[in-house]
Amino acid sequence: MVQVVRHRPFQPRQRSRGPVRRRLRASPSDRPLVAAADRDVQHNRACTDLFTGLHLARRAILVPAPVVAEVGYLLGRAGGAKIEAAFLRSIVQETLTIVDLELADYERMAELVETYADFPLGTTDAAVVAVAERLGVSEIATLDRRHFHAVRPRHTGGFQLLP
Repeated sequence: MVQVVRHRPFQPRQRSRGPVRRRLRASPSDRPLVAAADRDVQHNRACTDLFTGLHLARRAILVPAPVVAEVGYLLGRAGGAKIEAAFLRSIVQETLTIVDLELADYERMAELVETYADFPLGTTDAAVVAVAERLGVSEIATLDRRHFHAVRPRHTGGFQLLP
């Protein structure tokens, strides 16, 4: 999700220890952050360019809190403690803006998980949708166009999917 706020310089992530031997499962909303952090994965360039462009345009990268834990775990597994720590420091340095969930978000997430059970959408992706609806955000950074294109948010006819 993106929204205009203030500018913080984008800092490219450290190189991972090498290609990931086994593919880690990531939710669609996690993949751009994971891809931008690891030069050895597909979509690294597109995701790095996306986040760099957002910063140059003075747009914030809003990350729902559940995404942080999932991305941290995936980065730690794929690239080790150094790359996971760099991700966490990007939050401290306000490169990423974390959005905490509210009680109403959990109810909406439950509705979304039930509505899109055939995907399945899952808790993390449902959090992305719920927070986007609450904040009126229509742009979502995802590499899974099929699922997020099918989701019908309450506040807009559909999401603009980035990159």
